[in-house]
Amino acid sequence: MKLTMSTAIENKIAESGIIAVLVIEQANLAVKVAKILINSGITAMELALRTKEAIDALKNITGSLPEMLAGAGTVLEPHQLIEVKNAGGDFAVSPGCNTKVLDAASEMNFPFAPGISTPSDIESAVSKGSKVLKFFHAEGMGGLKYLQAINSPFGFKKLKYIPLGGLNPQNMRSYLEAPEVIAIGGSWIATSALINNQDWDQIARNADLAVQILREVRG
Repeated sequence: MKLTMSTAIENKIAESGIIAVLVIEQANLAVKVAKILINSGITAMELALRTKEAIDALKNITGSLPEMLAGAGTVLEPHQLIEVKNAGGDFAVSPGCNTKVLDAASEMNFPFAPGISTPSDIESAVSKGSKVLKFFHAEGMGGLKYLQAINSPFGFKKLKYIPLGGLNPQNMRSYLEAPEVIAIGGSWIATSALINNQDWDQIARNADLAVQILREVRG
């Protein structure tokens, strides 16, 4: 069984430290948002497949900005992995641990991080070869303390987590300081409302703040 996250992609995620989570309803705005993130120092993103223009938005970004590590989220079905790969996506993540999607990602040799929230989820993901896992909904499930507790039995596996859900400038520092955390997901940086309103200045301010906190923690 092949690992479902390549070392190269894992290293790029670790280097970025922050994954901006985007819900884009207008594909023509995708490149503008991604450029702002890159200018602030955020070089990884998760574009949620929740809108009819999500795949087109992903194509626009991958076609224009190869320096952005462009992933897709809310991947619930195996066929979506093919759509993401064909759109030039670098990786995919899901909110839960669907073993059918894990198997498909493995067969395609496509970088994929399943979502976990319980020890059983972790067991399922690890049994399929996953080493990088999305922790969702991070704050709703109990935050960093809960993550460290359920990861404790798996410590020898050296698993890495991407916490997402409820993270913000007030709590992201503690997550970034945790050795189990490879990067954090931030949906607050460029919300769908900010994107739809084309509030580029506020998105830039949010991205700058996130990167400032990251650099204070990790240098």
